[in-house]
Amino acid sequence: MAEAVAEPITAPFIEARSRPRITHEPAPIDLVRAERAAADMLAALGLPIDSEDMFETPRRLVHAYAEMLTVREFDSTTFRNAAGYDELVLVSDIPVRSLCEHHLLPFTGVAHVGYLPGERILGLSKFARTVDFFARRAQTQERLTTEIAEHLQQRLEPQGVGVVIEADHTCMSLRGARAEGARTVTAALRGRLRDDSKTRAEFLSLTRDRAVAR
Repeated sequence: MAEAVAEPITAPFIEARSRPRITHEPAPIDLVRAERAAADMLAALGLPIDSEDMFETPRRLVHAYAEMLTVREFDSTTFRNAAGYDELVLVSDIPVRSLCEHHLLPFTGVAHVGYLPGERILGLSKFARTVDFFARRAQTQERLTTEIAEHLQQRLEPQGVGVVIEADHTCMSLRGARAEGARTVTAALRGRLRDDSKTRAEFLSLTRDRAVAR
């Protein structure tokens, strides 16, 4: 049986591929100080944090929030649009997990991200990484939607970008109005997906179809 041999990567291929690192400058984190503060808060709320069952709760609470707020860097791999593809590309039902900046309670849902390619196309997995990159911080859904759209518009320079997010907010369902089952939908459109009525309608129709299917 012949041994498989990898083809050498040629210079034209290297030139056609771009992998800029998408980074985030984190603020300093002091877990020890945070654990003390969490213990004080829980005790002030009347919880028995000195009990065997809750003794580790302040540490667990702090580490859970630290995990949810740690932004993951990634390589935003793009390729030259050699085929000249200029129709809509839609990546739907990307999981969204973030924290409401007003109550630090989770909101979860899905994002639908579409674009009309220009000179470069984006590796499909990078859409999910982009959503996660901006979601892993204290957020509002409105700002999250806009940040994803602006980032893709600036990085890819496509003909157009569209982002729709549908999410359930526990700050609405678990407290206050207790509106269980309420879902918030936000949209951000750029370029032809905003200005061209036919393209805009196609994108919004596809995202609505996804919502109906669920």
